[in-house]
Amino acid sequence: MEINHSASQNTEVFPGAVMDLPGGGVVTSSFQDLINWARSNSLWPLTFATSCCGIEMMSTASAKYDFSRFGFEVARATPRQADVIIIAGTIVNKMAPVLKRLYDQMADPKYVIAMGACAISGGPFFYNTYSVVKGADHIIPVDVYIPGCPPRPEALLHALITLQDKIKGGLTREQIREQSTNPSL
Repeated sequence: MEINHSASQNTEVFPGAVMDLPGGGVVTSSFQDLINWARSNSLWPLTFATSCCGIEMMSTASAKYDFSRFGFEVARATPRQADVIIIAGTIVNKMAPVLKRLYDQMADPKYVIAMGACAISGGPFFYNTYSVVKGADHIIPVDVYIPGCPPRPEALLHALITLQDKIKGGLTREQIREQSTNPSL
């Protein structure tokens, strides 16, 4: 009985070429491609959950969705060890300086994902109140937006994979933000 392994193999390709030599092989690649590949496969998220989107974010780490398969498993509670901050929920005016401080304490390169309607635009229920910030991009620059109220865990996985692809492509933070504000580029 022959088993087909091609369907279960990972389609991600290591950046570079493998040259087969007698007794082994040699990998050739550019240093920047290796850095981008390593950086994209080891994103450590900082959790900033303030509302119901936080429950969806927590379920993304559960066994059903398991975002550790993609290199996001080391969720951090400290900004000094995180690469990407996931803003999940409403940001009130009292929390805005805290969010800015957390963002400033993160090491470069740092990335931001705004998850849910509240983090993107202030939310459907809180839009006309004085105490709610009308989107995380009024405080810190956002790289990837996830619409929905609340967005599904699959949407968060898609956003994280999209961010990974942008980093693997060698895009800088400024280019990623430019693409998120102008999707036609």
